[in-house]
Amino acid sequence: MENIIVLSGKVKYTITLEPTVWIFDDRKIDLTTYFSSTSNPSNELEEYTKSISKHWDREITEGAIYPPTLKTEKKYEKEKVLTGSFGIPFQPFLKNAEPDETAAFLVIKTTTSEHEIPLEKAMNLVLGFSNAGKPLSEDGPVHVYFGDGSNQQEPIKHVREFIVK
Repeated sequence: MENIIVLSGKVKYTITLEPTVWIFDDRKIDLTTYFSSTSNPSNELEEYTKSISKHWDREITEGAIYPPTLKTEKKYEKEKVLTGSFGIPFQPFLKNAEPDETAAFLVIKTTTSEHEIPLEKAMNLVLGFSNAGKPLSEDGPVHVYFGDGSNQQEPIKHVREFIVK
């Protein structure tokens, strides 16, 4: 139960977050490259369209039979999951909780302190849940990174709860 984080407060729905299952989530991002990229974050529909387009082009040029390179790609992706450092955007969870119109802040409760940030800034948070292929069991279950990467070297650790105020 120590890995469970609750998102509550001035929200329509209280959300329970379980970081150990996010490794299987398609929304996960690679933390080793996420903050170093200078491009603007693209929307999910654009990413999905590019992905499907690439797959469609491959089927047209090579047929529906998967070439050996696809097997190699799958093996690489499996190894990446076992050795990578990953995070997940906080925005979908916050949107699903449906914050009240009067809510203005997100309080991040840790075992030793509280951090209060504006709700607009909270929409860009990234929750780190894996480092070098391992869950963040010692100082986790998640690390909170600001979307601009300003606290990349010193993320908020030992997170226990998110409260919308």
